[in-house]
Amino acid sequence: MTTGWVLFIALCVPMAPTVAAGLSEGSRQIYLLQKDGTEQSIGELVFSATPTGAFSYKMTLDHHLFKDYFLSMKEMKCLEGPELWCFIPYPYEQPRTVTADDLRWLEHDLLFMFKKPEAFGANFWNGIYYKMELTDEGIRGTAKALDLNLLASPPNDLSQPPVGEYDIDTADLEKRWLPFIEIR
Repeated sequence: MTTGWVLFIALCVPMAPTVAAGLSEGSRQIYLLQKDGTEQSIGELVFSATPTGAFSYKMTLDHHLFKDYFLSMKEMKCLEGPELWCFIPYPYEQPRTVTADDLRWLEHDLLFMFKKPEAFGANFWNGIYYKMELTDEGIRGTAKALDLNLLASPPNDLSQPPVGEYDIDTADLEKRWLPFIEIR
């Protein structure tokens, strides 16, 4: 009789669906991850709900972690490791909003360029674009290759993210120092 009751209760109690964690208001840390999983917090994101159902965000990087480099006539903030990992701020106005289905503006705000420490100058074709997705733990991104020269002139429509799926390519993650990003 006990087995019957357990089955009856199991059939009557609705099961909660398993859904990936959604976006919500509040503060999150930004981590860059090495291939071995070693992580480094580089800053903070603060999400705020908007009336449209999207979330606006404010990003603050911890610039004390970055060293100043003067590369190709431009001052850059770079993390030092087996490669220099230089932050490239998105150069144009943008709304700084995301939804659970569209993280592209955040992807545009976390652009990097890599270079070997001994290499001369900045090679903007060595751009890193973290393609992001929502997971149960937060937001996770994987490094993709992007020629940052694409951003040398403003896009025709500033209301749409200019980097599209055909602009990014696979990156050799085994060769990259910081192939992953997590926001949690």
